[in-house]
Amino acid sequence: QVRLVESGGGLVQPGGSLRLSCAAFGLPFSTYTMSWYRQAPGKERELVASISNTGGTTSYADSGKGRFTISRDNAKNTVYLQMNSLKPEDTAVYYCKAIRPGAALYWGLGTQVTVSS
Repeated sequence: QVRLVESGGGLVQPGGSLRLSCAAFGLPFSTYTMSWYRQAPGKERELVASISNTGGTTSYADSGKGRFTISRDNAKNTVYLQMNSLKPEDTAVYYCKAIRPGAALYWGLGTQVTVSS
């Protein structure tokens, strides 16, 4: 059974940092492109960052460029999102997604990030 389990969310003050983790179970992790998405109340889910299966290629939405860093450890079946200089508008539920050509895609259940003073 495939599971993606996010962790690391919480309440942080503006300007603070958090590192999110997404642990994958039951799938050949090193063959999947991994992404982080987020969804704020009343808004659509949006892409935050993606990383290729080898980790050699990363991409970011404009909202996180220069502040967020996506990385992965294929030995630990885990993808990370380091978030620095957090802003109130970063408040959302953050989800990870696993996808590869010709296979089903998978979502985690999300972790809440709240940026507030």
